[in-house]
Amino acid sequence: MRDLLVAAALVLVCAAIVVHRPSSRPTIRASPTLTPGAINPNVTQANIHETICMRGWTKTIRPPVEYTNALKLKQMRVYGETGDPSDYQEDHLISLELGGDPRDPRNLWPEPYPRAAEVDRIENDLNAKVCADELSLADAQRKESALKHAHG
Repeated sequence: MRDLLVAAALVLVCAAIVVHRPSSRPTIRASPTLTPGAINPNVTQANIHETICMRGWTKTIRPPVEYTNALKLKQMRVYGETGDPSDYQEDHLISLELGGDPRDPRNLWPEPYPRAAEVDRIENDLNAKVCADELSLADAQRKESALKHAHG
């Protein structure tokens, strides 16, 4: 019985190591040099309730997938990424939800999944705070930019 318990404990320890093993691939961060960010001049603090706070507004300015897919391939080479392009999202450093420029290459970069999905939630939270007048647009843009430059 004791041997069975020891074996079970060993299996659990090994499973925990495998599950919690850090990825061998480092986190890719947006480069402040390659992707400094760019602001949409049509979005200001004064008009957020007519732009970024309007449901569906980002769909009206989002660039076509043909544009972002071509840019993603080019930027993956510049960033030195050799993975499958479907493992990346061509993401806005300053999101459309926070008044980022939709097409400026300085505001787009190849962000890997699953981090891209995690960051989308953060972008939505920042947008909600801006739209509730709890955070200024400029402060939200700075927070988002700093996050992506520091943590991807």
